[in-house]
Amino acid sequence: MKKICFFNSSNFWGGGEKLHLENAIEFRNRGYGIVIAAHPNSELWTRAKKNGFETIDVTITSLSFLNVLKLKRLQRQFKIHKIDTLIFTTSQDFKSASIAGHWSSIPRIVYLRGLAVPIKNSFVNRYCLTRACTHIVANSDETKKTILQHFQGIIPFENIKTIYHGIQPELLEIKKDKGDFITKKLKGIILGNAGRLTKQKGQHHLIEVARYLKKENVDFTLFIAGTGELAEELAESIKKYHLQEEVVLLGFIKSMELFMQQIDLFLLPSSWEGFGFVIVEAMAKSKPVVAFNTTSNPEIINDQKTGLLAKYPDTTDFAIKTKQLIQDDALRKKVGKAAKQSVIDKFIIQDRVAELEEYITNN
Repeated sequence: MKKICFFNSSNFWGGGEKLHLENAIEFRNRGYGIVIAAHPNSELWTRAKKNGFETIDVTITSLSFLNVLKLKRLQRQFKIHKIDTLIFTTSQDFKSASIAGHWSSIPRIVYLRGLAVPIKNSFVNRYCLTRACTHIVANSDETKKTILQHFQGIIPFENIKTIYHGIQPELLEIKKDKGDFITKKLKGIILGNAGRLTKQKGQHHLIEVARYLKKENVDFTLFIAGTGELAEELAESIKKYHLQEEVVLLGFIKSMELFMQQIDLFLLPSSWEGFGFVIVEAMAKSKPVVAFNTTSNPEIINDQKTGLLAKYPDTTDFAIKTKQLIQDDALRKKVGKAAKQSVIDKFIIQDRVAELEEYITNN
């Protein structure tokens, strides 16, 4: 393994794109040649250039695997750059990249699956998973379970490796720069949530949590960071239930690290997560997390030790557990300290990249 291509055609910046860039940097630090294939108008492309990586511009859609000319172009690019290891994550790249990589006879074609949703058992998906891909990596046991849901007896259980995402160790440090996005309103304990504003991420549940806490006369401010299609609905609910003094929609924020540093508790009401990286980001700053006991969350959070897990989708239970941490300062500090140690033990990026490297090279 000498030349690795990290392939991600998404034109937005999210957890998968961040993972690609950070893994690329770590593999380069280990002496590998790196090429990043990215959308030319994407943040990943910009950051890849800024970090001095070779790049391949790619524009992929969910149907690009049917475009033989596009696949042939990718094949030529892989050969020009002498790629011997191809790594991709997104569903739209899964088919096109794996097929083009297979045509190019790339010896290691690695699918890093990050969505905890089943894969349709179609002819093309079977070809890509069983013939084109040489390695399948799930970001959690929950994701592994969903990969196998329609492929039991087709893909052996042991052929899928679970490797968690990792974070940079410097995120464990406390930064002197305090930022200013949480100085807009400060009242009581500071609760935080961050992510795309979508039904899946469950920010609408936080309105019910806020209503419960206010009714219980708990002094708090809840900051919700992010953008998405749920923004207008959330704004209307905040106004409807007279929560303007308690709940603040921050929109997009530049520094998740500073956001996590300034809050007291992090709340994640998602209905499902392939791997809740944002949970790890909060835990790295010694922040207790309350989340639903669903999908991969229990793999990250040890209930009552490194965070609290609520019954899904019981928002009252979620609110009660949030109140418990708000009112018990000693418990909050104890859980936060254990959370940070859990990150050190399980989620440092250099350890996870070493695990990925060993799996790719020795299997």
